[in-house]
Amino acid sequence: MEKLNGNRKLRASVFISGRGTNLNSIIKFSKKKKSLFEVILVISNNSKAKGLNIAKKNKIKYLIVNYKNKNSAENKVLKNLKKYRIDFVCLAGFMKILSKNFISNFKGKIINIHPSLLPKYKGLNTHERVIMNNEKFSGCTVHEVTSKLDSGKIIIQKKVKIKKMETPRSLAKKILKIEHEIYPLGIKKTFNF
Repeated sequence: MEKLNGNRKLRASVFISGRGTNLNSIIKFSKKKKSLFEVILVISNNSKAKGLNIAKKNKIKYLIVNYKNKNSAENKVLKNLKKYRIDFVCLAGFMKILSKNFISNFKGKIINIHPSLLPKYKGLNTHERVIMNNEKFSGCTVHEVTSKLDSGKIIIQKKVKIKKMETPRSLAKKILKIEHEIYPLGIKKTFNF
C-alpha cells in the first residue's frame, strides 16, 4: 500500500447498491479541510441505485456494472480501479460478495460496514436475527474485507441499546445513523490520519 507522498491524497472508490447514505457521509468527510482522501469513483451493480444521484451531485465519476457474469463484472471493476489509481475501496451497502480473486487482485485495502457487532450476526437479515434472539445490544462494525464473509479484522465498532418494543425497521434506522458516524472514523483509523 502506497503511503501518502507529500500532498497526495489517497484515492477512494465506494461500491453501492442502494440509497448511498453511507456514500454521502464518506463524501462529506472527504471534503473536510484536513481530510487525506478523496472519493474518485463510485461503482454500482444497480442502475437504479439512488446513491448514483449523490455521485452526480458531487461530480464524482460513476460506473454501473452488470453482475450477471460475475467474472467479467469483476474484471471490468478491477480495470477501472487501476485506471483511476484507487488506493482503497469502501463497500457501502454493496449487495454482491467479492470473489477471492477480486480481493487478491486489488492492490489496496477494502473495507466494509456491517450492521451488527461482528463476529456476531454475519450475513443478511441481521436486525431480525438480533431481535429474535432477545439481544440487549446491537450496532455496527467497520472491518477489513477478506475472502471470508464479514470475517476480516475489526477496525471500529459502536453499539446501541435495543429497546423493548424495537422492530427490525426501527433498529435498522437507529444503526444506520451510527454507521454514518463510524464509517469515516474507520477510514481514518485504517490509514492513521
